[in-house]
Amino acid sequence: MPDPLPSASSVRARQDLLSRTALGVFGLNGRFLALSEELARPAGLTAAWWQVLGAVLQEPLPVAGIARVMGITRQSVQRIADLLAAKGLAEYVPNPAHRRAKLLRPTEEGRAAVARITPAHAALAARLTDELGEAAFAETVEVLDRLTRALDTLLADA
Repeated sequence: MPDPLPSASSVRARQDLLSRTALGVFGLNGRFLALSEELARPAGLTAAWWQVLGAVLQEPLPVAGIARVMGITRQSVQRIADLLAAKGLAEYVPNPAHRRAKLLRPTEEGRAAVARITPAHAALAARLTDELGEAAFAETVEVLDRLTRALDTLLADA
């Protein structure tokens, strides 16, 4: 026997949850960007520059890979990557897996700029942890990770 169809009120409740989640995430994104701009400015970076440099601190990545990690367009990352390279904060290196898609990696100057953000970043992390509590903060991260995976699944199925 097939599952019964959800009631109209149940459908509306689910839609409300989706809308509240999306609007909440959009609001959080704006707040995180504003805080990131404040943190990055004294280091001579913008939030966008910091995001791209942060994406390649552990390993060089092609622009398309950075865009996937960040969830933004390749063209946006390309523009920022070119700017970072022009300013000497990052550089393009050959990609052994793909001749045309070069890898982006930070220069020593780029790493130093990101390192200058670390003390203010640590202070913000401590303040946010104090505000939320360690367990609630960790739970928030886990819920956001689950939401990201669920949305990735929906996008893959689309």
